[in-house]
Amino acid sequence: MRPLYFENGVLKLIDQTKLPTETHWHQCHTYQQVAEAIRDMIVRGAPAIGVTAAYGIAIGMNAFSETNKDLFFNELQHIAKVIKNTRPTAVNLFWAVDRVVNRAVENSDKSIDEIKKIILQEAQRMDREDVESNRKIGEFGNQLIHPKDTILTHCNAGSLATCDYGTALGVIRAAHEAGKEVQVFADETRPYLQGARLTAYELKEDGIPVTLICDNMAGHFMRIGEVNCCITGADRIAANGDTANKIGTYTLAVLAKENNIPFYIAAPVSTIDFQIQSGNEIVIEERNSREVTHIREHQLAPEGVKVRNPAFDVTPARYITAIITDRGILYPPFVESIKKLK
Repeated sequence: MRPLYFENGVLKLIDQTKLPTETHWHQCHTYQQVAEAIRDMIVRGAPAIGVTAAYGIAIGMNAFSETNKDLFFNELQHIAKVIKNTRPTAVNLFWAVDRVVNRAVENSDKSIDEIKKIILQEAQRMDREDVESNRKIGEFGNQLIHPKDTILTHCNAGSLATCDYGTALGVIRAAHEAGKEVQVFADETRPYLQGARLTAYELKEDGIPVTLICDNMAGHFMRIGEVNCCITGADRIAANGDTANKIGTYTLAVLAKENNIPFYIAAPVSTIDFQIQSGNEIVIEERNSREVTHIREHQLAPEGVKVRNPAFDVTPARYITAIITDRGILYPPFVESIKKLK
């Protein structure tokens, strides 16, 4: 289930705001449209956002018609800035933009047409790499899953959050494909309901047994022994293992610790921000209050009520049992195991 395709200069994205009741392919012909798609969560999930951003730069630079190379690189920096300003928390966005820009700069001695091709090729390479890394995450993570485990997951870290297969759901898919007969509790994930709308949809489509629960039910099912482990994705991992993920992840990690349940993070190495030392340095995006007061067009809360809507929280490394990456499983102390990946 790929959420994005690049064909004939157009980036096609499944509009994830309309799932699961409608499958609509949103088309981006300009970099501005790509930026809006990221900002409006038409595409979401750290790996998918990164690859989408790379394609956005390719689209923007392909439209550049001047012959002056200085102007070309000025435009490249401008487009990079616009796309970086869409969402502040997921590090894959910044990693992807910088990687494409650096690739162009490294080839600044070539013609403008050649550099345009190099930018597109880099975006396509990142697309392929993401699929490969997800499979590796699934392969490594499967080692931690026991037959007939019931796994609790939060938000959506599946095919829809990546270019295919998924990170946290990639581990679950790998265990399912290995015949381990796993089952899943999917948190609904308020306020945007990615668990209810996207994770439940993906798992049901794949024939993996899934039970949808409200976010505040997780502790109950942990306490009565119906959860064997928790697996979530990540939007940014600090050098000490502190992890930013969808709001509510921290709560689950604390509950898992209290109930002696393993809590795993699944993410590619590109999600690790080696430049920050702890989660205190991660910028937490706050989104529109309407996401809390309404579900689509249905109003839930009184008009004018004060709302806070942080999209992410930070789980301190001490609550994380292991981090499953595309280069292997990391264990505490994460300062040491993460350092070895640099």
